[in-house]
Amino acid sequence: MAVENAVASSSSGVAFLVSAGVVYEIIAANCSSPQTAEINASKRASTLMKWVHLGAVQSVFFVVVAAAVDPKRAAPILAGGALAMGIMYGSYFYAKSAGLSSNAPPTETW
Repeated sequence: MAVENAVASSSSGVAFLVSAGVVYEIIAANCSSPQTAEINASKRASTLMKWVHLGAVQSVFFVVVAAAVDPKRAAPILAGGALAMGIMYGSYFYAKSAGLSSNAPPTETW
C-alpha cells in the first residue's frame, strides 16, 4: 500500500511538472524572452503582450485537455498549469512595465 501511494504521488508530481512545462513552452514558442521584452518594450510592448495572451489561450487549451484525458491527475495538471501561467504572466507584465519606464537603449534598431 505504501508503494502504491508513493507511485501515485510521483505520478502526480510528474503530471504537475509536465503541465507547468507545457505552459512555459507554449508561451516561449510565441514570444521572445522577458529580458528581450523589457529591453525593447518601447517599440514592441503591444505586439509582445498580444503573443503572451495568445500563448496563454493555447496553454489553457492544452492543460484543460490534459486534465480531461487524465481526470485522476486533473488537480496537479491544473495546479501546474495555473502556477506556471501566473509566473509567466507576472514575468512579462513586469518586463513590460520595467521596459516602458526605462531610459536604457533598446537592442533593436527601427
